[in-house]
Amino acid sequence: MAKIIQLQREGGNVTPVIVEDNWTVLRATEEQPLTEEQVAAAAQGQDAVLFPLSVWKANEALLAGRDAARTGVWLAPEDEPGDAAAYFDRVSLVAVDFPVFRDGRGFSTAYLLRTRYKWEGQLRAIGDVLRDQLNFMKRCGFDAFAVRADKNIDDAIKGFTEFTVTYQASVDEPLPLFRRARAEVGAVQSKETA
Repeated sequence: MAKIIQLQREGGNVTPVIVEDNWTVLRATEEQPLTEEQVAAAAQGQDAVLFPLSVWKANEALLAGRDAARTGVWLAPEDEPGDAAAYFDRVSLVAVDFPVFRDGRGFSTAYLLRTRYKWEGQLRAIGDVLRDQLNFMKRCGFDAFAVRADKNIDDAIKGFTEFTVTYQASVDEPLPLFRRARAEVGAVQSKETA
């Protein structure tokens, strides 16, 4: 069975761990587009399935009865994050596809899903996901990562520890470094005057 990296939150700590992945990503290729039979079989089956947003939109009636706990949707780079928001109550997982390493649109999609559209469930990065991207993906709101199959997941998990300080504000740290530093100085000064 495939494995993914998932962020575990306990108290104020976030720890990346490797876990079994029981989700199937329903994906077409140029050589083999998805057939209506494949979509129907996935919709009626009991497996946990990530449906492409375009397939979901085209087959809403067929997917209406699926259990949300085993249903997810994934967005391609050209998909509008707001379109997925309409289905948040019917899915337990939203994934964002990175078809190639150099396509960074997924970072913006994740940020919008977390901030503007308020997705609070699992947000997974799929596709060409590599060690070098993991920390940046986490900062944009991802909390699960399906590392590319030909890469070592045990090596990839080390990507979360390569940076100890972040400068910019993001989903995981809403204040930039200069504001955090200013707040620490202010806290120290308050203690000294008290």
